[in-house]
Amino acid sequence: MAKVTIPIGPQHPALKEPASFNITLDGEKIVHMTLKLGYNHRGIEKAAESRTYIQNIYLLERVCGICSHSHSSCYVQCVEDIAALEVPKRALYIRSLVGELERLHSHLLWLGVAGHEVGFDTLLMYTWRDREIVMDLLSMLTGNRVNYGINTIGGVRRDITKDQIKDILVAVDKLEEETKYYAQVATQEVTLAKRLSRVGKLSHEDAVKLGAVGPTARASNVDRDIRRDDPYAAYGEISFKVITDNHNDVYGRTLVRIGELLESYNMIRQIVKNIPDGPITVKAPRRIPVGEAVSRCEAPRGEDMHYIKSNGSDKPERVKVRAPTLANVQAVAKMLENGYLADVPIVIAAIDPCFSCTDRTTIAVKDGKKTRGLIEWKDLRKYSIEWYKKNEGIDLSKIKLQNEK
Repeated sequence: MAKVTIPIGPQHPALKEPASFNITLDGEKIVHMTLKLGYNHRGIEKAAESRTYIQNIYLLERVCGICSHSHSSCYVQCVEDIAALEVPKRALYIRSLVGELERLHSHLLWLGVAGHEVGFDTLLMYTWRDREIVMDLLSMLTGNRVNYGINTIGGVRRDITKDQIKDILVAVDKLEEETKYYAQVATQEVTLAKRLSRVGKLSHEDAVKLGAVGPTARASNVDRDIRRDDPYAAYGEISFKVITDNHNDVYGRTLVRIGELLESYNMIRQIVKNIPDGPITVKAPRRIPVGEAVSRCEAPRGEDMHYIKSNGSDKPERVKVRAPTLANVQAVAKMLENGYLADVPIVIAAIDPCFSCTDRTTIAVKDGKKTRGLIEWKDLRKYSIEWYKKNEGIDLSKIKLQNEK
């Protein structure tokens, strides 16, 4: 039978966000897959350069609607590092609390999506019902269900009360009971286990080689977690186990996320029990000293990384974001290799992709007009120098690059 290539996306019922997949098939079997992104680009990194450090907290938080706290935490940690601020411990505990609640709502959302993709809509309804409990907790603590706005440079914007702690503990007990039932379903329901097993295989070696992160990597027995390996916020004082699995498939990614839900409940109990008294913020300067920093957080999807360069003004000179999907999307082609067309939706969903976090673009400019094509490096540099001189009043023309005469 001749090989055929079929397009999936950029708009397709099986995709939750726009992306284009070209799948080459030999019969029903996948031979090759190519991915094309670029349908969600918002220019957030560039926009950050023309906003103040405070304004950027709320801009960077909107990189992702699911991992919003991870992105704002990464960002403020970079700024605090450059400004040498010592954040109060109580604020660090509150950041970790919101981080774990974010992980709960993300993993419960993923379990529902995974159930939907394989025709198990009962699981979708159960998990999304429970996710509402988490969203209500986040709303109670921060005033918002999605973009929480809890972080500020030097700490957090809201304290936590004793009554709120009681409500959190009641909710966690309820969620833990439900999650244990999902664990029972995943391990004892033969239909679900057989549908997800040996689908989207990614060996330990390939996961390491392709740079996979988060539950995608841990389900291939890659024992990495930024919360343990490079502790931030209050994670250095919290006891927890990094969940790994060696199934190397979608079933393993399901077990890892359920295990991480149960681990998060224990972490939340530790956080609210041991949260210290004291202030929740320190005063931060409006102008951040010259410097640069890199910060990492363990977002629900995996390692999130931010880089910031400061030039001493009240706006960053450069902001760079590496969201977890950019690391995990490289592995999707390998997961689909020798798989079946019918498994494409669940394999893609299994990395919990967020293409709006990942999209980047380059615009070629010629004679002041946007155009398609390539732009030479020297012309791009010339355009950048003129842009900064005109829009920011900064003359960068005297800065010579290495090997430049």
